[in-house]
Amino acid sequence: MSRIGKSPVQIPEKVSVDIKGLSITVKGPKGELKRLMPEGVNFDQKENQIVVTPATTKRYSRERHGLCRTLISNMVQGVTEGYSKKLEIVGVGSRAQVKGKNLVVSAGYSHPVEMTPPDGITYKVESNTNVTVSGIDKEIVGNEAAKIRSIRPPEPYKGKGIKYQDERIIRKAGKSGKK
Repeated sequence: MSRIGKSPVQIPEKVSVDIKGLSITVKGPKGELKRLMPEGVNFDQKENQIVVTPATTKRYSRERHGLCRTLISNMVQGVTEGYSKKLEIVGVGSRAQVKGKNLVVSAGYSHPVEMTPPDGITYKVESNTNVTVSGIDKEIVGNEAAKIRSIRPPEPYKGKGIKYQDERIIRKAGKSGKK
């Protein structure tokens, strides 16, 4: 049995959870998230916590047990605190700016790259090189941050490109001179 799945999900006071079959809706101060869970898992709401249990002892049911518990936990945390990912742009002349809701990134190409955020996602730029992607859905925030990073991934020789703030780039030695 999943160790993560065994622990119940605590529901804060300002959050309401509605369970209808496999559809779960979580409403909180920052917004509302709705998700259809995979089959093979049962959900029980007891006072201020949700307990996730596998429906059968079959493998597919046990596999989804911890996943569903974590998805619910992420939804609850998203509507209370929200999620954010920070990226850094490294390199001479590389920068980002917000125009309206869109993010415009100049990363050394002949043209700036413009990104339109999906619903619920906001971009924030500090000092032209630090970009923050924030929202209530952890999955969408992570995907948007990965899309921004893929504009120009960091290269191993000089470390130029777009990287996550806590990412460590393993550097390589360049060419060695003639001896």
